[in-house]
Amino acid sequence: MFPAIVRLLMLAAAANAALTYVGVDWSSVLVEEKRQVSYKDVSGKAMPLEQILKSNGVDTVRQRIWVTDGDYGNDYNIKLAQRAKAAGLNVYLDLHYSNSWADPGKQYAPSGWPSEVEALATKVYDYTKSLCDSFEQAGVRPVIISIGNEIRSGLLWPTGRTSNFGNIARLLKAASKAIKESTLNPKPKIMIHLDNGWDWNAQRSWYTSLLSANGGTFTLSDFDQMGVSYYPFYGSGATLSSLKSSLNNMAKQWSKDIIVAEVNWPQSCSRAGSFPSDLKSIPFSAAGQVEFLTKVASAMDGLPNVNSTGLFYWEPAWLGNAGLGSSCESNTMFTSSGTALSSMSVFSQI
Repeated sequence: MFPAIVRLLMLAAAANAALTYVGVDWSSVLVEEKRQVSYKDVSGKAMPLEQILKSNGVDTVRQRIWVTDGDYGNDYNIKLAQRAKAAGLNVYLDLHYSNSWADPGKQYAPSGWPSEVEALATKVYDYTKSLCDSFEQAGVRPVIISIGNEIRSGLLWPTGRTSNFGNIARLLKAASKAIKESTLNPKPKIMIHLDNGWDWNAQRSWYTSLLSANGGTFTLSDFDQMGVSYYPFYGSGATLSSLKSSLNNMAKQWSKDIIVAEVNWPQSCSRAGSFPSDLKSIPFSAAGQVEFLTKVASAMDGLPNVNSTGLFYWEPAWLGNAGLGSSCESNTMFTSSGTALSSMSVFSQI
Protein backbone atom coordinates (compact mmCIF):
# COMPACT_ATOMS: atom_id res chain seq x y z
CA MET A 1 0.00 0.00 0.00
CA PHE A 2 1.37 3.40 -0.91
CA PRO A 3 2.45 5.67 1.97
CA ALA A 4 -0.06 8.34 0.90
CA ILE A 5 -2.90 5.86 1.26
CA VAL A 6 -1.62 4.83 4.71
CA ARG A 7 -1.58 8.44 5.87
CA LEU A 8 -5.08 9.05 4.56
CA LEU A 9 -6.46 5.93 6.20
CA MET A 10 -4.97 7.10 9.49
CA LEU A 11 -6.72 10.40 8.94
CA ALA A 12 -9.97 8.53 8.31
CA ALA A 13 -9.60 6.61 11.56
CA ALA A 14 -8.91 9.83 13.43
CA ALA A 15 -12.05 11.43 12.02
CA ASN A 16 -14.10 8.82 13.89
CA ALA A 17 -17.34 9.76 12.18
CA ALA A 18 -19.01 6.69 13.76
CA LEU A 19 -21.37 6.11 10.85
CA THR A 20 -24.25 3.72 11.51
CA TYR A 21 -24.32 2.56 7.89
CA VAL A 22 -21.21 2.23 5.73
CA GLY A 23 -22.18 1.05 2.30
CA VAL A 24 -22.14 1.00 -1.46
CA ASP A 25 -24.72 0.73 -4.19
CA TRP A 26 -24.04 -2.56 -5.97
CA SER A 27 -27.19 -2.66 -8.11
CA SER A 28 -25.41 -3.55 -11.37
CA VAL A 29 -23.34 -6.52 -10.21
CA LEU A 30 -25.60 -9.10 -11.89
CA VAL A 31 -25.54 -7.06 -15.10
CA GLU A 32 -21.75 -6.96 -14.93
CA GLU A 33 -21.46 -10.67 -14.24
CA LYS A 34 -23.53 -11.36 -17.34
CA ARG A 35 -20.83 -9.41 -19.21
CA GLN A 36 -18.31 -11.89 -17.78
CA VAL A 37 -16.79 -9.34 -15.42
CA SER A 38 -14.76 -11.01 -12.70
CA TYR A 39 -13.96 -9.13 -9.50
CA LYS A 40 -10.70 -9.43 -7.60
CA ASP A 41 -9.47 -8.13 -4.28
CA VAL A 42 -6.57 -5.69 -4.07
CA SER A 43 -4.08 -8.56 -4.24
CA GLY A 44 -5.62 -9.86 -7.47
CA LYS A 45 -7.44 -12.85 -5.97
CA ALA A 46 -10.78 -13.52 -7.71
CA MET A 47 -13.80 -13.60 -5.41
CA PRO A 48 -17.46 -12.56 -5.40
CA LEU A 49 -18.01 -8.83 -5.08
CA GLU A 50 -19.93 -9.21 -1.83
CA GLN A 51 -16.92 -10.82 -0.19
CA ILE A 52 -14.65 -8.00 -1.33
CA LEU A 53 -17.11 -5.45 0.05
CA LYS A 54 -17.55 -7.23 3.36
CA SER A 55 -13.80 -7.71 3.88
CA ASN A 56 -13.23 -3.98 3.33
CA GLY A 57 -15.71 -2.81 5.97
CA VAL A 58 -18.95 -2.41 4.00
CA ASP A 59 -21.93 -3.37 6.17
CA THR A 60 -24.90 -2.46 3.93
CA VAL A 61 -25.56 -2.60 0.19
CA ARG A 62 -27.99 -0.36 -1.66
CA GLN A 63 -30.12 -1.73 -4.53
CA ARG A 64 -32.33 0.21 -6.93
CA ILE A 65 -35.65 -1.33 -7.92
CA TRP A 66 -37.51 -0.53 -11.11
CA VAL A 67 -41.03 -1.61 -12.00
CA THR A 68 -39.91 -4.18 -14.56
CA ASP A 69 -39.59 -7.92 -15.03
CA GLY A 70 -35.99 -7.58 -16.19
CA ASP A 71 -32.75 -6.20 -14.81
CA TYR A 72 -33.24 -4.14 -11.64
CA GLY A 73 -36.76 -5.52 -11.16
CA ASN A 74 -38.14 -7.27 -8.09
CA ASP A 75 -36.91 -10.79 -8.86
CA TYR A 76 -33.48 -9.47 -9.86
CA ASN A 77 -33.23 -7.64 -6.56
CA ILE A 78 -34.36 -10.56 -4.42
CA LYS A 79 -31.63 -12.70 -5.96
CA LEU A 80 -29.07 -9.99 -5.32
CA ALA A 81 -30.29 -9.34 -1.77
CA GLN A 82 -30.07 -13.02 -0.90
CA ARG A 83 -26.41 -12.96 -1.90
CA ALA A 84 -25.88 -9.93 0.31
CA LYS A 85 -27.56 -11.61 3.27
CA ALA A 86 -25.48 -14.76 2.81
CA ALA A 87 -22.34 -12.61 2.98
CA GLY A 88 -23.49 -10.93 6.20
CA LEU A 89 -24.46 -7.63 4.56
CA ASN A 90 -27.57 -5.59 5.28
CA VAL A 91 -29.80 -4.44 2.41
CA TYR A 92 -31.18 -0.98 1.58
CA LEU A 93 -33.82 -0.83 -1.17
CA ASP A 94 -34.18 2.25 -3.35
CA LEU A 95 -37.64 2.24 -4.96
CA HIS A 96 -37.72 4.30 -8.16
CA TYR A 97 -41.46 3.89 -8.84
CA SER A 98 -40.72 3.91 -12.56
CA ASN A 99 -39.99 1.43 -15.35
CA SER A 100 -36.46 2.81 -15.56
CA TRP A 101 -34.32 5.61 -14.13
CA ALA A 102 -35.98 8.12 -11.85
CA ASP A 103 -34.04 11.28 -10.97
CA PRO A 104 -34.69 15.06 -10.89
CA GLY A 105 -34.94 15.19 -14.68
CA LYS A 106 -37.35 12.29 -15.11
CA GLN A 107 -39.84 10.77 -12.69
CA TYR A 108 -42.29 9.05 -15.01
CA ALA A 109 -44.91 6.74 -13.54
CA PRO A 110 -44.76 3.10 -14.69
CA SER A 111 -46.67 2.35 -17.87
CA GLY A 112 -50.27 1.39 -17.21
CA TRP A 113 -50.46 2.98 -13.77
CA PRO A 114 -53.40 5.37 -13.24
CA SER A 115 -52.99 9.13 -13.14
CA GLU A 116 -55.90 10.06 -10.85
CA VAL A 117 -54.31 10.67 -7.47
CA GLU A 118 -56.42 8.34 -5.31
CA ALA A 119 -56.22 5.50 -7.81
CA LEU A 120 -52.48 6.06 -8.11
CA ALA A 121 -52.06 6.12 -4.32
CA THR A 122 -53.86 2.77 -4.14
CA LYS A 123 -51.53 1.38 -6.81
CA VAL A 124 -48.49 2.67 -4.92
CA TYR A 125 -49.74 1.04 -1.72
CA ASP A 126 -50.45 -2.30 -3.39
CA TYR A 127 -47.14 -2.38 -5.29
CA THR A 128 -45.07 -1.37 -2.27
CA LYS A 129 -46.74 -3.80 0.11
CA SER A 130 -46.46 -6.68 -2.36
CA LEU A 131 -42.77 -5.91 -2.88
CA CYS A 132 -42.09 -5.78 0.85
CA ASP A 133 -44.02 -9.00 1.44
CA SER A 134 -42.01 -10.74 -1.29
CA PHE A 135 -38.75 -9.85 0.42
CA GLU A 136 -40.04 -11.13 3.74
CA GLN A 137 -41.09 -14.36 2.05
CA ALA A 138 -37.61 -14.64 0.52
CA GLY A 139 -36.05 -14.28 3.95
CA VAL A 140 -34.47 -10.87 3.33
CA ARG A 141 -35.44 -8.01 5.60
CA PRO A 142 -34.13 -4.63 4.39
CA VAL A 143 -32.88 -2.22 7.00
CA ILE A 144 -33.80 0.84 4.87
CA ILE A 145 -36.37 1.44 2.13
CA SER A 146 -36.31 4.72 0.20
CA ILE A 147 -39.73 5.70 -1.17
CA GLY A 148 -38.54 7.34 -4.33
CA ASN A 149 -35.14 8.27 -5.73
CA GLU A 150 -33.94 11.88 -5.81
CA ILE A 151 -37.51 13.21 -5.74
CA ARG A 152 -36.76 16.94 -5.51
CA SER A 153 -38.84 17.40 -8.68
CA GLY A 154 -41.53 15.04 -7.43
CA LEU A 155 -42.31 11.44 -8.32
CA LEU A 156 -44.74 9.46 -10.43
CA TRP A 157 -45.21 12.16 -13.04
CA PRO A 158 -47.44 13.75 -14.11
CA THR A 159 -49.54 13.32 -10.95
CA GLY A 160 -46.72 13.82 -8.48
CA ARG A 161 -45.02 16.91 -9.86
CA THR A 162 -43.99 19.64 -7.42
CA SER A 163 -46.70 21.90 -8.81
CA ASN A 164 -48.97 19.85 -6.52
CA PHE A 165 -47.34 18.91 -3.22
CA GLY A 166 -50.70 17.69 -2.02
CA ASN A 167 -50.45 14.85 -4.52
CA ILE A 168 -46.85 14.14 -3.53
CA ALA A 169 -47.88 13.95 0.11
CA ARG A 170 -50.71 11.54 -0.71
CA LEU A 171 -48.46 9.24 -2.75
CA LEU A 172 -45.68 9.17 -0.17
CA LYS A 173 -48.24 8.53 2.58
CA ALA A 174 -49.45 5.48 0.68
CA ALA A 175 -45.91 4.18 0.25
CA SER A 176 -45.05 4.68 3.92
CA LYS A 177 -48.29 3.04 5.06
CA ALA A 178 -47.62 0.03 2.83
CA ILE A 179 -44.19 -0.55 4.37
CA LYS A 180 -45.56 -0.24 7.89
CA GLU A 181 -48.42 -2.64 7.12
CA SER A 182 -46.28 -5.15 5.24
CA THR A 183 -45.19 -8.48 6.72
CA LEU A 184 -41.58 -7.30 7.01
CA ASN A 185 -40.43 -7.93 10.57
CA PRO A 186 -38.57 -6.05 11.85
CA LYS A 187 -39.70 -3.02 9.92
CA PRO A 188 -37.10 -1.06 7.91
CA LYS A 189 -36.32 2.60 8.29
CA ILE A 190 -38.25 4.69 5.74
CA MET A 191 -36.23 7.26 3.80
CA ILE A 192 -37.03 10.33 1.71
CA HIS A 193 -34.21 10.96 -0.77
CA LEU A 194 -33.43 14.26 -2.51
CA ASP A 195 -30.45 15.31 -4.61
CA ASN A 196 -28.21 18.34 -3.97
CA GLY A 197 -27.71 17.68 -0.29
CA TRP A 198 -25.42 20.72 -0.13
CA ASP A 199 -28.27 23.12 -0.99
CA TRP A 200 -30.00 23.95 2.30
CA ASN A 201 -32.47 26.34 0.68
CA ALA A 202 -33.68 23.61 -1.68
CA GLN A 203 -33.96 21.05 1.14
CA ARG A 204 -35.81 23.47 3.42
CA SER A 205 -38.24 24.59 0.73
CA TRP A 206 -39.03 21.04 -0.37
CA TYR A 207 -39.66 19.56 3.07
CA THR A 208 -41.59 22.60 4.23
CA SER A 209 -43.87 22.29 1.20
CA LEU A 210 -44.32 18.55 1.69
CA LEU A 211 -45.07 18.64 5.41
CA SER A 212 -47.56 21.52 5.10
CA ALA A 213 -49.44 20.13 2.07
CA ASN A 214 -53.12 19.27 2.48
CA GLY A 215 -53.09 20.29 6.12
CA GLY A 216 -50.40 17.76 6.99
CA THR A 217 -51.25 14.65 5.00
CA PHE A 218 -47.64 13.47 5.24
CA THR A 219 -46.06 13.97 8.66
CA LEU A 220 -42.73 13.51 10.38
CA SER A 221 -44.02 10.23 11.82
CA ASP A 222 -44.34 8.80 8.30
CA PHE A 223 -40.58 8.52 7.72
CA ASP A 224 -37.33 8.07 9.62
CA GLN A 225 -34.47 9.25 7.46
CA MET A 226 -33.52 12.09 5.16
CA GLY A 227 -31.24 10.91 2.38
CA VAL A 228 -29.24 13.19 0.08
CA SER A 229 -27.04 12.83 -2.97
CA TYR A 230 -23.73 14.68 -3.02
CA TYR A 231 -21.91 14.91 -6.35
CA PRO A 232 -19.40 17.77 -6.25
CA PHE A 233 -18.39 17.35 -9.91
CA TYR A 234 -21.77 18.72 -11.06
CA GLY A 235 -21.06 22.30 -10.01
CA SER A 236 -18.89 24.73 -8.08
CA GLY A 237 -21.65 25.42 -5.53
CA ALA A 238 -21.47 21.92 -4.07
CA THR A 239 -18.79 22.72 -1.52
CA LEU A 240 -18.07 20.44 1.38
CA SER A 241 -18.72 23.32 3.77
CA SER A 242 -22.15 23.83 2.21
CA LEU A 243 -22.91 20.12 2.63
CA LYS A 244 -21.93 20.18 6.29
CA SER A 245 -23.99 23.31 6.93
CA SER A 246 -27.01 21.92 5.10
CA LEU A 247 -26.95 18.58 6.91
CA ASN A 248 -26.55 20.33 10.24
CA ASN A 249 -29.55 22.55 9.49
CA MET A 250 -31.64 19.58 8.40
CA ALA A 251 -30.85 17.71 11.60
CA LYS A 252 -31.68 20.74 13.74
CA GLN A 253 -34.90 21.47 11.88
CA TRP A 254 -36.44 18.00 11.65
CA SER A 255 -34.50 15.65 13.96
CA LYS A 256 -34.33 12.90 11.37
CA ASP A 257 -31.47 10.50 10.71
CA ILE A 258 -29.18 11.79 7.95
CA ILE A 259 -27.83 9.56 5.18
CA VAL A 260 -25.58 10.54 2.28
CA ALA A 261 -27.31 8.06 -0.01
CA GLU A 262 -25.20 8.66 -3.12
CA VAL A 263 -21.65 9.93 -3.48
CA ASN A 264 -18.52 9.15 -5.47
CA TRP A 265 -15.16 10.60 -6.51
CA PRO A 266 -12.98 10.09 -9.61
CA GLN A 267 -10.05 7.72 -9.71
CA SER A 268 -9.16 9.35 -13.05
CA CYS A 269 -10.46 12.50 -14.70
CA SER A 270 -8.88 14.45 -17.56
CA ARG A 271 -12.10 16.32 -18.34
CA ALA A 272 -12.84 17.82 -14.93
CA GLY A 273 -15.40 20.59 -14.89
CA SER A 274 -15.87 23.20 -12.18
CA PHE A 275 -15.17 21.41 -8.91
CA PRO A 276 -15.99 23.20 -5.62
CA SER A 277 -13.26 25.44 -4.21
CA ASP A 278 -12.72 23.49 -0.97
CA LEU A 279 -12.25 20.19 -2.83
CA LYS A 280 -9.86 21.26 -5.60
CA SER A 281 -6.81 20.05 -3.70
CA ILE A 282 -8.06 16.45 -3.61
CA PRO A 283 -6.44 14.36 -6.36
CA PHE A 284 -8.33 12.22 -8.86
CA SER A 285 -6.93 8.91 -7.67
CA ALA A 286 -7.45 6.11 -5.19
CA ALA A 287 -5.80 8.29 -2.56
CA GLY A 288 -8.18 11.10 -3.50
CA GLN A 289 -11.17 8.79 -3.05
CA VAL A 290 -10.00 8.03 0.48
CA GLU A 291 -9.49 11.69 1.29
CA PHE A 292 -12.83 12.75 -0.15
CA LEU A 293 -14.88 10.03 1.57
CA THR A 294 -13.15 10.73 4.85
CA LYS A 295 -14.11 14.39 4.61
CA VAL A 296 -17.72 13.61 3.68
CA ALA A 297 -17.99 11.20 6.62
CA SER A 298 -16.54 13.84 8.92
CA ALA A 299 -19.18 16.31 7.73
CA MET A 300 -21.77 14.11 9.46
CA ASP A 301 -19.87 13.77 12.70
CA GLY A 302 -21.67 15.41 15.61
CA LEU A 303 -24.93 16.19 13.82
CA PRO A 304 -27.57 17.20 16.41
CA ASN A 305 -30.82 15.33 17.07
CA VAL A 306 -29.96 12.24 15.00
CA ASN A 307 -29.87 8.59 15.99
CA SER A 308 -27.97 7.34 12.96
CA THR A 309 -25.95 8.49 9.96
CA GLY A 310 -24.66 6.72 6.89
CA LEU A 311 -22.73 7.00 3.65
CA PHE A 312 -23.22 5.02 0.43
CA TYR A 313 -20.80 5.11 -2.50
CA TRP A 314 -22.76 4.90 -5.73
CA GLU A 315 -21.87 1.92 -7.96
CA PRO A 316 -18.12 1.54 -7.27
CA ALA A 317 -18.05 -1.71 -9.27
CA TRP A 318 -20.06 -0.73 -12.37
CA LEU A 319 -17.18 -1.09 -14.81
CA GLY A 320 -19.42 -0.90 -17.87
CA ASN A 321 -20.38 2.66 -16.88
CA ALA A 322 -17.16 3.76 -15.22
CA GLY A 323 -17.83 7.50 -15.45
CA LEU A 324 -20.93 7.00 -13.32
CA GLY A 325 -22.74 9.95 -14.84
CA SER A 326 -19.82 12.36 -14.61
CA SER A 327 -17.54 13.69 -17.34
CA CYS A 328 -14.63 11.76 -15.83
CA GLU A 329 -13.12 8.56 -17.20
CA SER A 330 -13.75 6.53 -14.04
CA ASN A 331 -15.34 7.07 -10.64
CA THR A 332 -15.30 3.37 -9.77
CA MET A 333 -13.14 1.78 -7.09
CA PHE A 334 -11.83 -0.98 -9.36
CA THR A 335 -9.47 -1.14 -12.29
CA SER A 336 -10.97 -1.74 -15.72
CA SER A 337 -10.06 -5.42 -15.33
CA GLY A 338 -11.96 -5.72 -12.05
CA THR A 339 -9.21 -5.48 -9.41
CA ALA A 340 -10.11 -3.51 -6.29
CA LEU A 341 -8.22 -0.27 -5.71
CA SER A 342 -6.50 0.45 -2.41
CA SER A 343 -9.23 3.00 -1.70
CA MET A 344 -11.73 0.20 -0.98
CA SER A 345 -10.25 -0.14 2.50
CA VAL A 346 -11.58 3.29 3.47
CA PHE A 347 -14.93 1.71 4.37
CA SER A 348 -13.35 0.02 7.36
CA GLN A 349 -12.09 3.40 8.60
CA ILE A 350 -15.05 5.78 8.34
